[in-house]
Amino acid sequence: MKKNLFFGAMALVALASSCGQDGSNETVINPEVEKIPIQIATNIATRVTDASFESGDKVGVYVVNQENGNPGALASSGNHVDNMGFIYTTKWTPDTDIYWKDQTTKADFYAYYPYNASVSTTTYIFSTQTDQSTLEGYKASELLWGKTVAASPTDGIVSITMDHSLSNVLVYLNPGKGFTAESLAASTVSVKICNVKTDASLNIATGNVTATGAATMVTPYNEGNYYRALIVPQTVDEKALIVVTVDGVSYTLTQGFTFAANTQHKFTVTLNKANSGVNIGIGNWTVDEMNHGGTAE
Repeated sequence: MKKNLFFGAMALVALASSCGQDGSNETVINPEVEKIPIQIATNIATRVTDASFESGDKVGVYVVNQENGNPGALASSGNHVDNMGFIYTTKWTPDTDIYWKDQTTKADFYAYYPYNASVSTTTYIFSTQTDQSTLEGYKASELLWGKTVAASPTDGIVSITMDHSLSNVLVYLNPGKGFTAESLAASTVSVKICNVKTDASLNIATGNVTATGAATMVTPYNEGNYYRALIVPQTVDEKALIVVTVDGVSYTLTQGFTFAANTQHKFTVTLNKANSGVNIGIGNWTVDEMNHGGTAE
């Protein structure tokens, strides 16, 4: 009898240990920590032609977790998020739902535009259009980059400010000797920006852009009062820079120039028939406020 009582007592202990603290026969399970989805928004004041991104625009996003409060290094792959496409409608939506690592780990965000699903390194290869005479060609030449550091996990939106990676060249034409505003407006006019490279290499980690490839010429978009083009940042040695053709007669501005990223450079070209050339007068600079005067023969 003592032996049977001993085993009976052990069975009761085992049964009690499998029950909840309130004596019910339920197992206590620790609830899973809720995943926090990652949501982004971009700084709207980045577009050249528009007040905001357009429906259908798509950016690429990388997310790199920090470690013990220190930034991690952006890698070609193996980041917390690798080259995730976010498409814009009324908000930014990822191709696939992505989540923060946990509720405390901060992260750095890298974004570029336009998106390319084939990017497999931290270098993004891009080319501007040589023909930017249409609005479509001009918009297709836009390259943007942005970074947000040490963002804390949130169920709200992470804001990423994206800057222009290229230069924006504005060319204004003024009537000089032998021209009037009316005669110039009635003339057949074309403008070329010459001896510039249109291929670019963007470092997604730093935002630095390097011009690559051979030099060519770019046809800018006619905005009515001026012409504009997006140019890869680079330094052009002293040579033909801008060529204006009026009714079949070409006028060439020869000079060296450095095109800077995220900068508008304004050139006011005064056409003067008297010396069969172009006298260059410099208008007010939009951003860099530098004097880029010279004489074209």
